[in-house]
Amino acid sequence: MRRRPPDPSGAVRRPRLASLRTTFAVSFATVTAVVTVLVGVLSYNAAARLVRVDQETVFDQVVSDLRDEVRQQRMSPPDFSSSAPGHDIVRPARTDVQVLGPGGEVSDASSPRLPVTGADRRTAGTGPAGRMVQHEDVDVGDDVYRVATVSLGGGRGAVQVAQEFSDTEDLLRALQRQSLVLMAAVVTAAGLFGWWLARRITRRLVALTSAAEDVARTRRLGIQVPVTGYDEVGRLGRAFDRMLGRLAQSEEDQRRLVQDAGHELRTPLTSLRTNISLLRRIDELPPAAREELVADLGQEARELTDLVNELVDLAAGQSDTEPPQRVDVAALAHDVAVLSRRRTGREITVVRGGDTAVDGRPAMLTRALSNLVENATKFDREGVAPVEIAVTGPVPAGPRPASGGIVAPAGPVRIEVRDRGPGIEEGDLTRVFDRFYRSTDARSRPGSGLGLSIVREVALAHAGAPFAFRRDGGGSVIGFTVTGAVPDEDQGPAGAAD
Repeated sequence: MRRRPPDPSGAVRRPRLASLRTTFAVSFATVTAVVTVLVGVLSYNAAARLVRVDQETVFDQVVSDLRDEVRQQRMSPPDFSSSAPGHDIVRPARTDVQVLGPGGEVSDASSPRLPVTGADRRTAGTGPAGRMVQHEDVDVGDDVYRVATVSLGGGRGAVQVAQEFSDTEDLLRALQRQSLVLMAAVVTAAGLFGWWLARRITRRLVALTSAAEDVARTRRLGIQVPVTGYDEVGRLGRAFDRMLGRLAQSEEDQRRLVQDAGHELRTPLTSLRTNISLLRRIDELPPAAREELVADLGQEARELTDLVNELVDLAAGQSDTEPPQRVDVAALAHDVAVLSRRRTGREITVVRGGDTAVDGRPAMLTRALSNLVENATKFDREGVAPVEIAVTGPVPAGPRPASGGIVAPAGPVRIEVRDRGPGIEEGDLTRVFDRFYRSTDARSRPGSGLGLSIVREVALAHAGAPFAFRRDGGGSVIGFTVTGAVPDEDQGPAGAAD
């Protein structure tokens, strides 16, 4: 097998592919051509068969009438003469008539003159009237005839009746030529129409292809995607535009996460390097300083571990592929409460009301609940009041109460975690869900500032919204809402008002 020699220029040869526009136009023209040819052939054959049958029927009827006439009446060659009075009645219409004498000689020639064979002469001299001999495809000059010779009886002669069918074939051939021209015109028009239609259909596909090639070439996701129409191509354009938007948002989130993580990791890493440098002189330090140094190293290692774990959780939450399912949020809250009691020893209560079942991702919701409870116990470390988890949902629809009250309408499921800690300052309420944000009072406490940011991501992923406010009597209320439907790819997260 011979191989194609490489291109000296070093360029990669791409196989030439037929464009969708050409393929569509050729396919449209091919289908039209097949249908047109099939219909044309069938129509021509049917028309030709009808014309031929009609001609044969007329000729057979004329010959049959002539035979009946000569059998019923005693007729002689002069009765069929073209110069005799009333010859237009005796001579059949749409035919040529030639009269033969008793010996088979031509007594009254037709125009054109018909050939006389031996069989015709014998028929002219025969005794019985109405005896017939028929000839097919008789050439007379440039024309073709069908000839029937009918005896007058008693040896008085015969009458030749001829019908030209070459003119019928000429008519059919003309019809065939016209059909071919018409079919060629239809196929050409179909090809042009298919090209125009394919160009109109593929114009938006070409624009989408150019946009995709621009993204692949420049790696810029913020390009303008042409989106028009509401058909399949329009849906494709909108889906492509949403995909680019989600990719751009994901890229921006990754960039911000890396920048924020790098900024937050500098402080514990700097502290670790400082303490590690002191380890070289640990023998020179007093015992109290040694214990403090080791404690600082352990604390910084734990904080760094917590920070990395929360970064991983946050990144996983942004790209969570867990399929949504029907889940009872109150049941998840009970599980989180049991686990938190075991870890912290604090009393944690769960209050539920209404229908708390939603369509959501259980792992993400559990992570958000755990972060809220952990945040509450961390800032209310010395408190004795229980941490409350309140999960309330819409009241199930039912018959109107007998008292005439109004049934509560359906709405989002609301999750609140209430504590009796120091509370959140008014100026910090709008920023507690930002990444790595820590209020002035919280900077002395352990934590990375990512826990509530994860809560915000989970809420938005479930078409809900986070909220935080000061609790009457002291403490804070922090939570989020879940609308009961996880947004699909066609819908962005929509926050619900708290």
